[in-house]
Amino acid sequence: MQTSVIKADSLSKVVSTKQEQLTILEGVNLEIKSGESVAIVGTSGAGKSTLMTLLAGLDTPTQGEVHLLGKPLHTLDDEARAAIRSESVGFVFQSFLLIPSLSALDNVTLPCLLKGEPENKARAIELLTSVGLEKRIDHSPSQLSGGEQQRVALARAFMIEPQILFADEPTGNLDEQTASTVIELLFELNKKHGTTLVLVTHDQKLAQRCDRIFTMKAGMLEGA
Repeated sequence: MQTSVIKADSLSKVVSTKQEQLTILEGVNLEIKSGESVAIVGTSGAGKSTLMTLLAGLDTPTQGEVHLLGKPLHTLDDEARAAIRSESVGFVFQSFLLIPSLSALDNVTLPCLLKGEPENKARAIELLTSVGLEKRIDHSPSQLSGGEQQRVALARAFMIEPQILFADEPTGNLDEQTASTVIELLFELNKKHGTTLVLVTHDQKLAQRCDRIFTMKAGMLEGA
């Protein structure tokens, strides 16, 4: 039986502005099993990215509970949540978030340093090779195209052998052809490493590749 790796109960997020209280998420319930690939879709402003940040422990809910890999994130402080992420969670964002002064290789080994472990350069080279960048390992982000930078970000995400990978609009800054290449690599790496994938996207075609699709509408979740 598959175990639950992400569970959200009655999740709400309310943000105060000078004028009013804005409800970004309301009463979200969600359960994701180990090894599943799940897409969270919806229009811009529907609450997709907010939900992802709560599930990953990057932010805390106003109400409700989140369990990530069996740990109650809603009861933990920032440091404890960060420790879970550095140990078991990978991220791929729309804006790549590579360190400009580091080579592709050093960007990929960065999660080792964040975990306080020695840099595993052999694994980093293996991952960069698996995304077709074996000849670009010494290049800095400014010497790489957008698609190449996102492939470096993919390699980095798998560096710590994460149990869960969160991908927030991973093809949002790429042209169609490059996006297609990156998506193939994402699903290929995900399958190879047996990772649970949570994909935030507005691209229905991409969402169809996942095992299940959840739709966000005005802060509420409709599941499939």
